[in-house]
Amino acid sequence: MGDVRTLLVGESWQTIEFHVKGFDLFSSSSYTEAIEYLRAALESDDIETTYQPCHVAASSFPDTADELAAYDVVVLSDIGYNTLAIPPETFGDGTRRPNRLQLLDEFVRDGGGLLMIGGYLSFQGINGRANYAGTPVEDALPVTMRPGDDRVERSDGVYPEVLASDHPLLADVDDDWPDFLGYNRFEADDDAQVLVRIDGDPFLVVGEHGEGRSAAFASDCAPHWGPIEFVEWSGYPTLWANLVRWLADDR
Repeated sequence: MGDVRTLLVGESWQTIEFHVKGFDLFSSSSYTEAIEYLRAALESDDIETTYQPCHVAASSFPDTADELAAYDVVVLSDIGYNTLAIPPETFGDGTRRPNRLQLLDEFVRDGGGLLMIGGYLSFQGINGRANYAGTPVEDALPVTMRPGDDRVERSDGVYPEVLASDHPLLADVDDDWPDFLGYNRFEADDDAQVLVRIDGDPFLVVGEHGEGRSAAFASDCAPHWGPIEFVEWSGYPTLWANLVRWLADDR
């Protein structure tokens, strides 16, 4: 297999907590990255990965076509529109910077691969805060997003249904998937292919965009929507490696 270079973006957050003990109040903070499951899955198949957590992507996400061309596939997971659309220089100093979402669309049109993985800040996300509807990223993906909050919370667990087990992306992936605890609801585009659905909704959708390929995975690659049973599932590394390699095929 040839080298596949992948840029993983997102899957990080900072938490600030307030503790009230009678008269007294104090705060604490923590920082978390949840990319280890996905990165390990790709690297187990010798896929080269570069990782940008959300706060790094804000200033360091590629802002030229040449910088994006260093990668075959870009993966966006739990990182909202604002982080990519508002560079720090623009927000702080009023400086003009390239439109990174438009560059992503052009990257796919020119033969690159794009994957969005679900989460609270993917697709439309919680309270619509992810806000990718109507953007060049939506144009590049094989789905149409719903207005507002698109989350489906399933604390009881819901099982995906494989529709196209013969697709090369699902080769050697067991049809008996574990359940999920939630996902983003969207519609597949007319020219896209739904490979997996969940409770009647598209779950894994793939398509072509110009010379490139794109995919939408409705749930999370890590807890909480993707429970421990998913990240420890025997099909987990094969699924993600196949998906990234399929997206990179036209490169």
